[in-house]
Order: sequence, then C-alpha cells, then structure tokens
Amino acid sequence: MKADTAQNADLVAGSEEQVALPFAASLGYQVRLTHRLIQKYLQQRIEPYGVSLGMWYFLRALSNEDGLTQKQLSLIVGTMEPTTLSAIKAMEQNGLVNRSRNSEDKRKINIFLTERGHKLKHELMPIAKEVVGAAASGFTEREIQMLMQFLGTIQANMTTKIQPEVAT
Repeated sequence: MKADTAQNADLVAGSEEQVALPFAASLGYQVRLTHRLIQKYLQQRIEPYGVSLGMWYFLRALSNEDGLTQKQLSLIVGTMEPTTLSAIKAMEQNGLVNRSRNSEDKRKINIFLTERGHKLKHELMPIAKEVVGAAASGFTEREIQMLMQFLGTIQANMTTKIQPEVAT
C-alpha cells in the first residue's frame, strides 16, 4: 500500500513538472512584464505634459495619420470603440484633438490634432524615442534588428492561431 502511495506521489510530481511553467521560462509572461515596464517608464516621462498613457497611443496614431476615424483609431491602437471614444473626449477637453464630421460619410467622425496636439507630438516623440533607447540600452543595432525580427515572427505565429471574430 505504501509503495502504491509513493508511486502515485511520484506520478503526480512528474505530471506537475510537465505542466509547470515558471514565470522565468514563460515567453508570454516575460513579454508582458517587459511591456509593462516600458509603459511605466513612458508614463512617468509623459505625465508632466498632462498626457496619460491611454492618450499617448491615440496621439501617436494621429501623429502618423491625422484625420483618422474613431473606428480606425480603435483598430490601430487595439482598443474597443467605447474606450477610444472616452480617450478622444479627454483629449478634446485637453485641447489636443478636434472631432469633425466626415464630409463624404456623415455617419463617420474624423479626429484631427489641434495646434496644441501637434506641438505636444513634437515634444513627446523625442521622449518616446529616449524610452525605447533606454529599453534597448546595451544592445547592438544588429541585436535590435534580430529582436524585432523575433517579435515579428512571434506576432505572425500568434496571428495564425487566433480565430477570426465572428460578426454578430
């Protein structure tokens, strides 16, 4: 009986080892932790300008292509439309963006950076580059290129695994 109990304990321990995924060995956890640390540092750097991390992503998207619709912003930033609308309203209250009804399709609303938004973009972009530089400190250019390739491969791998959302 004792032998059976010991054998069962060994089997359970062996199966726990097979399913165990320590944080140190988890690619997903390590990517998440890295992302959160970069975000935290970026937030510290942009907060004095009155810009939250949530606003930053929309400001960044609009700095690449001004006049996007709310739906386009949601897709680019990766947020749900209600979240996008809340961020846009906050940015509008802070004088960073204006909303304008689309001249070709009255159902759509385009978002444009204000003069203040453009000015802030020029002030914050060097800060964002400094944050990225701090994160990549100690890497060679080649290593950074390789890391970007690795991350691109991971993203492509995961994209093929995600089932498309069903329209309701």
